[in-house]
Amino acid sequence: MRRSRIRSAVVFFVATLLAVGGVLTVTGEAAAAAVEDEGADCPVSVPGSWPSTAKLPDPFKKIDGTRITAKADWRCRRAEIKKLAERTIYGEKHAKPASVTGSVSNTGITVNVSENGRSASFSAGVELPSGTGPFPAVVVVGGFGADTATIKAAGAAVITYDPLAVGKEGTPRNNKQGAFYSIYGATSSTGLLAAWAWGVSRIIDVVEQSGGRILKPDALGVTGCSRYGKGAFAIGALDQRIALTMPIESGTAGVPILRGIPGESGSQPLSNAYGEQPWFGDAFSAYTGNPGALPVDTHELVALVAPRGLFIMENPHVDWLGARSGSVAALAGAEVYKGLGAGENITYWSDVQDGTHCASRPEWRTPLQQNIQKFLLKTGSAAGTFRISAKKAGNLAEWRDWPTPTLTDGPGTTTPTTPTTPLPVGCTATVSVNQWSGGFVTTVRVTAGAAPITGWTVTATLPAGAAITSAWNAGRSGDTGTVRFTNAGFNGNLGAGQSTEFGYQGTGTGTGTTATCG
Repeated sequence: MRRSRIRSAVVFFVATLLAVGGVLTVTGEAAAAAVEDEGADCPVSVPGSWPSTAKLPDPFKKIDGTRITAKADWRCRRAEIKKLAERTIYGEKHAKPASVTGSVSNTGITVNVSENGRSASFSAGVELPSGTGPFPAVVVVGGFGADTATIKAAGAAVITYDPLAVGKEGTPRNNKQGAFYSIYGATSSTGLLAAWAWGVSRIIDVVEQSGGRILKPDALGVTGCSRYGKGAFAIGALDQRIALTMPIESGTAGVPILRGIPGESGSQPLSNAYGEQPWFGDAFSAYTGNPGALPVDTHELVALVAPRGLFIMENPHVDWLGARSGSVAALAGAEVYKGLGAGENITYWSDVQDGTHCASRPEWRTPLQQNIQKFLLKTGSAAGTFRISAKKAGNLAEWRDWPTPTLTDGPGTTTPTTPTTPLPVGCTATVSVNQWSGGFVTTVRVTAGAAPITGWTVTATLPAGAAITSAWNAGRSGDTGTVRFTNAGFNGNLGAGQSTEFGYQGTGTGTGTTATCG
């Protein structure tokens, strides 16, 4: 499902656009490059209760219990996940207010908001790269932890966003402060992360209204580290106009699965994160001791970003950050990317040497450039990759009991096959390897032949010196040489021509691995 197929039509100016002295002052509406929430028109009825489960909820299963079968179904399934996440994790991120005005200049953005007789204003800084605009831009939440030199060298502007002006930390939950709460009330049950996301959405509104003279409204990214990594993740999940989301070392309340935090030694407890700052919505208090009762988890927040660009950066050297749970969230969320045919749009990278929190890391520089080129400049095509540190490698098979469907391109359509060339009986295995210096991740796709199968075994022969350190979605015997993988309980039954995938991470060289299925 490509962005060009799901975006709304261009709308015309209904108010004035005035350019004065390099500053674009805007009021009302202008041409929109995308929409904040494509599923806003989907009917979503949130139930009063839902079953508790220790496993990660099935992102492909709708509230009514049926599973989606087509890529077109994802729009409204996404709306369900978003609504459940707001109800239990974030609190409501309110839609665009009645009035949003402001200005865009070479050095800054101003935002003025009015709703129901209440008004608020805030601003953001702008640093332009060299060259001639208009420029794509990356919103840097909190102003630190991001490699802004690489961002600008790649040709993107930097928008420095102070989220505390929109949702202030250090305030009690019954007296929240900042521009968001000036509009919606100091006792709003919405947490800071959703409030920060709302603030970036209003910045995007102003950039859209400016007509793209300085900044391109259809080429915007977001990044931030630590607590601001939590914010960057929420911003990208909750506004579909963000083309590239890049959370850094986000920790609890960010990318790591909430169900995994209690069992990950040294990670910030849910109750601690809830009490440290009002990042979560108030309703999350009911789940700090029982995350299994949540109807969603962060792998589905990863899925909210799909099929847009997502580059997750994590630090396995600091236990507090919960990187093992982060890798599980990324692996599970990547299944939605694969289902949408966009598996190349997600990158996860925790294989770093320096353990300093929020450091600028050389390992991330090249994928950062590649993601900016691909999703903001529209000049690159590098496929996403997973580089999971052996120190904090999660096992997805332990956390899910649902298969990844093969979603059709539209209602009633299927992938065509050539009727004169029957598929072989049994199964086949194909191998894909992401290799780096000293390690690799291998994905194996198992495909049934002309008849259904009720179980499978894949025999893989690894190159000399290669050793498996972890695997997911399959059982295995052995770590080196010839290794046998068997299906998990949820992915052994395949219809004729259907496929499933499992994977493993290892040290050494994975290139040259061969595999057979029987």
